[in-house]
Amino acid sequence: MPKDKERFQQDLLESVRQMKAGRVAELTQVVVPGAAEARACTGLSQADFAGLLGVSKRTLQEWEQGRREPTGAARTLLRVAMAHPEVLLELR
Repeated sequence: MPKDKERFQQDLLESVRQMKAGRVAELTQVVVPGAAEARACTGLSQADFAGLLGVSKRTLQEWEQGRREPTGAARTLLRVAMAHPEVLLELR
């Protein structure tokens, strides 16, 4: 058996033992950027949502990954998308 597979099996068994013993792992909280949350409210693809906002798909990806922050009108449109996604969908 390959070493990677053996190591995976050992790690998995150790994890089960820890769970049975009641040892809990650290909790990790993930913060979803507003742009990703807004797009999720509309159910649109990145390309469609970016087009609706008048920005490039790449810009939207930067916002969703937290590397950049939207400003001005884009920020306002994202707030509208979160509060009233049906309004933006009507513009499609």
